[in-house]
Order: sequence, then structure tokens, then C-alpha cells
Amino acid sequence: MPNPSVQSRAYAALTCSDVEQKCALAFALDHDIQASALSLTHPDRVEPLETPGRPERPELVSPKDLQPRKLGSVLGRATLLHAVAHIEFNAINLALDAVYRFPMMPAHFYADWASVAADEARHFQMLQTRLQALDFQYGDFPAHNGLWEMARKTAHDVRVRMALVPRLLEARGLDVTPGMMDKLRLAGDEPSVAILEVILREEVRHVEIGSRWFAQLCAHSGLDVRTEFISLLSRYAKGMLRTPFNRDARKAAGFSDSELDALEQFSAQHHAA
Repeated sequence: MPNPSVQSRAYAALTCSDVEQKCALAFALDHDIQASALSLTHPDRVEPLETPGRPERPELVSPKDLQPRKLGSVLGRATLLHAVAHIEFNAINLALDAVYRFPMMPAHFYADWASVAADEARHFQMLQTRLQALDFQYGDFPAHNGLWEMARKTAHDVRVRMALVPRLLEARGLDVTPGMMDKLRLAGDEPSVAILEVILREEVRHVEIGSRWFAQLCAHSGLDVRTEFISLLSRYAKGMLRTPFNRDARKAAGFSDSELDALEQFSAQHHAA
């Protein structure tokens, strides 16, 4: 009897609506890929997926309807942690979708993104545990669906996905997480700071994986990385790139100084006036 396929297992995890079961399936996918226990098949057609599996809560609303709260209160800190947990939950789905969505990639591509899915699942569980310690849980606050919307926009092209999910959206986390940690530290919430330290450190690797595959895909098509990235930002995400950058973290994640300089200029041009 043949081994189950990488794609079928990724699809099962991606469409699972129970958060704990989704995490367990992500962990198992990563383990079994690393153990060479799954076959790598390339289906002729990948079924479109408008919405991944997710629980009924949280309620999904427009980003403009989400109001920030001051971190001096438990409620304010729980709101922030919930927002980060929602990002991590979406990141599980994004990594699983990368495994499922794009056939004919090298085996290491699927191993990379399965490992990211497992990391994101662990991050989500850490945040869920912290929320529960504050007498809240995932689903208690509204959230937005921006990350998955970008997954839908980039489902047609793996190079576009590698540019606009890890190198744009996830890289934004490298920029803003240190500031969140500072605010939580001022509020005396060291347990939450410790979780964000782990997430920040490991997200550098996730963005680097995206940078590496984007560079390989650009090279395969004879494209310059910096020029192509800015072209894709202009086409799909004009106005979404924001400064200031955490340059040290971004450089560790595969951005060069010259690229960061060009991106800072691009951002300034699209946020002027």
C-alpha cells in the first residue's frame, strides 16, 4: 500500500476547522515529511480553496473596525495577544497552503513549508495558553482576514506567493514585534514578552525561507530579485509596505542592504502626501 501523499495530508490539515486538531495535523505532517514517510505526488489540478478550515469564532471584520487597546490593562494585553494568535493561526494555513498549492516544486520546498506550519502551530499554542492564563481564549475578540486574502491573490503563482506572503506580510512582523515587546515589558508582562521573543527569533527563519525560494524562482526565470520584488509590490500591494524596518532582522532573513534601501524609497514614494 503506497504512503499517503504530502499534498493530501497538507489539504487535510488546511481544511480542518478545529484549532487543536489543525495544530496536531501540522505537527504530524512535518514529522512524516522529515521521516520520508509520505509520497510526493504532483496532481494535474489543484482544487481552488476560497476559505481554509477555521472555527466559527473569531468573528471576522474589516481591519478599520479593530480598535487598539492600551496595554496597561489585562484586557488590552489579551486583545494584543489575541491579534498575534490570529496571525499565527493564519500563518499555519498559509504554510500548509504553500505545501498543497504549488505542484512540481523540489521536495525541499515542501519540507521547508511543513516545518514552518509546525512552528506556527507551536506559536499559536503558546499564545493560546497565555490567553487562557489571562482568562481569555482564541475567538474571544474579532479579527480580520487580511493574511488569507493575500493567499487568495497569490494562489496562481508560487513566485508571487513567496514575494508577498513571507517577504511582505510576515516580514512586517520582524519590524513591529520588538515594539510590542517593549510595551509589554513596560506593562510588566514578562511571560508574554518571552513568547514574542521566541516568535520573533523563529520568524526570521520563516522569512528567510521565503527569500531563498523567491531568489531561486527569480534566478530560474532570469529575473533580478530586487526589481521583481518591487514590480510585484507595485502590482499587488501598493501602499502596504511600511517603514521603519528592523534592518538587522530583515538582513538575517535574506534582504540585502541595497534592497532595503530601495524598499525604503519605494515606501516613501507611496506614502508621501
